[in-house]
Amino acid sequence: MAYDVEKTDEQWRAELSPEEYQVLRKAGTERAFVGEYTDIETTGVYRCKACQAKLFESDTKFHSGCGWPSFYQPVSDTIEYLDDSSGGMKRTEVRCASCGSHLGHVFPDGYGTPTGDRYCINSIALTLEPADQQ
Repeated sequence: MAYDVEKTDEQWRAELSPEEYQVLRKAGTERAFVGEYTDIETTGVYRCKACQAKLFESDTKFHSGCGWPSFYQPVSDTIEYLDDSSGGMKRTEVRCASCGSHLGHVFPDGYGTPTGDRYCINSIALTLEPADQQ
């Protein structure tokens, strides 16, 4: 797929920390309950760490207890969905539609949310732009 933001592997490695590169470009996963945005309640916009595309509004974030930031709905057309059967599980991977960076997975177990979905996103894949800085 062609993305709005396309860079070489060398460019991504130069711009991202080794941990960010592992998650965003190699579909890694950060450890549960250690991410910067897991429990934060700051109002604002969550953007892709790699390209700054707007991904989630803070009013769609909820505490799911899964150990990663959870959202019930992305900003329209900002997410790419891929089938993922790695690790012996059948899941739906979510990537940034602007640059193709791995963000996490979406699950249909967001009980009590307006959509019924839980976007389980790696904190390291996000940047929070607080409302007072917009």
